[in-house]
Amino acid sequence: MCGIIGIVGKEAVSDRLVDGLKRMEYRGYDSAGVCTVHGGQLVRRRAEGKLANLVQVLKSDDAPGNIGIAHTRWATHGAPTTSNAHPHATQEVALVHNGIIENFKQLRDELTARGRTFESETDTEVVAHLVSEQVEAGLAPADAVKAVLPRLRGAFALAIAFRQFPDFLIGARLGSPLVVGYGDGETYLGSDALALAPLTQKIAYLDEGDWVIVTREGAQIYDKDNNPVTREITTSGVSAAAIEKGNYRHYMQKEIFEQPTVVAQTLSSYIRPLEQTVALPQMDFDLAGVKRITIVACGTSYYAGMVAKYWFETFARVPVDIDVASEFRYRDPVLEEGGLALFISQSGETADTLAALRHCKEQGQTIAVVVNVPTSSMAREADLLLPTHAGPEIGVASTKAFTCQLAVLAALAAHLALVKGKLSAEQEREIVRHLIEAPAALNAALAHDEDIAAMAHLIAPARDVLYLGRGPDYPLAMEGALKLKEISYIHAEGYASGEMKHGPIALIDEAVPVIVLAPSGPLFEKTVSNMQEVRARGGKVVLISDAEGIEEAGEGCLATIEMPSVHPLIAPLVYAVPVQLLAYHVACAKGTDVDQPRNLAKSVTVE
Repeated sequence: MCGIIGIVGKEAVSDRLVDGLKRMEYRGYDSAGVCTVHGGQLVRRRAEGKLANLVQVLKSDDAPGNIGIAHTRWATHGAPTTSNAHPHATQEVALVHNGIIENFKQLRDELTARGRTFESETDTEVVAHLVSEQVEAGLAPADAVKAVLPRLRGAFALAIAFRQFPDFLIGARLGSPLVVGYGDGETYLGSDALALAPLTQKIAYLDEGDWVIVTREGAQIYDKDNNPVTREITTSGVSAAAIEKGNYRHYMQKEIFEQPTVVAQTLSSYIRPLEQTVALPQMDFDLAGVKRITIVACGTSYYAGMVAKYWFETFARVPVDIDVASEFRYRDPVLEEGGLALFISQSGETADTLAALRHCKEQGQTIAVVVNVPTSSMAREADLLLPTHAGPEIGVASTKAFTCQLAVLAALAAHLALVKGKLSAEQEREIVRHLIEAPAALNAALAHDEDIAAMAHLIAPARDVLYLGRGPDYPLAMEGALKLKEISYIHAEGYASGEMKHGPIALIDEAVPVIVLAPSGPLFEKTVSNMQEVRARGGKVVLISDAEGIEEAGEGCLATIEMPSVHPLIAPLVYAVPVQLLAYHVACAKGTDVDQPRNLAKSVTVE
């Protein structure tokens, strides 16, 4: 969600701060602002809405200075107005904040009782006043921050500037990510490496509870007990070019078309094509001893986990539980000894998934993580790290991260089946052959882009859309519905095909398109009968299937989308493409903001 950047620089920083914010637009936001320190003053500029509005403000009223902080805000406490936009400031202190201060009301009441006046409705402003009080009482900035941090409950990444001290910033993190970037005579703070990509590739990730003093010469990091510590400086490998749209209209469109490449890159880390075997990273535990798998994830990652549940149980015969992360801890789940807890996340920083991971660790579970950021909090706390190689995903609605997650999970399922003795060496080779075919099959699916664009106008006028699927295509139906909801704002629901007669069929009429995901195979005949139930009630069916399935279904569909004929193992990867493209083209037809849909954030770092 919210994005932070800070620069302690040698030259004017306002333009570079805004550029850093642009690189974090993918996280989702509804207001933005910058604050520099110049001439003994805090120079603050803010605007609601898109960054273009902040750019206009700065054109008419610049923010000079060689040191500054900036922020894109996704509203939690308080509406997305200019007064609620970050940075928040007092006479002495300005700061930006990603996360949530859970005890802000108690702190605000205390501050109000002491005569402090608030300008916003946000939880963040209490931190500015708490630090400012300490500075006004004569404490040095570092001592002021040390005094305040233990009082904050919740999750936060902070970047703080001080009016009287124009040569450094202070940052802190607890539950929300924050990185330090090292340049030539300059040092930076950022929510992620992507924000700092044009400035530096040399970064250090702060650990939980760390805080840092950032100067032009470098950074002094302290742990949660205020002891000086050293955090490894690594090369981020994030290229500024990786986040350019190129010739594509939207980032989401670019990322959909990158899938053959990034899935191939991901699979190359998990299979040995010459030997035709699956190769997982080294692990310090016996995977064969795993008795039960608990999968925890959110949103699109949760649907990837649902597909994986079919694979783990079908191939490895290991029982699987799956939960959405926001519910997991609160039902006090029973976690058996010898269990593997598997967490799936794009960012590796999702707050409720990270909290669930730590809960499982406390309960003695072995931790595996499928994540797109191998330096993230979840990655660092895992017993088994399974990175995807999707590259930066800028569009808020996930596409390539999802298919790369599926690729990793398929490889994990095959390896688990092998070590469990449920898969022969020849069967492993067959699975690897099919995985190797996935990028070409994704390319074949993308070849139908123009056909899907041409039929998008049939779906765009709908107020409600249903998606149906059986087996692993059931999670794909829910993922397709989620994509349509996210970017076109059409209400959509995904159902198991056989559940239609248990309630949803009451919704069917000629105004409700029904998208059916149905590769040919043993379940196809049952799905056709569910399609007939829809047609009999005037429903309009869009069938996504292979040539054999489309022929078997016969006439009567509103439209058909033909997919290549593929092995059931890789079908979920392939069938992800048409539901992504359909959502994308419907959103374009409706004129919505494809890459930054309203109310959504890319990385959700609060519960």
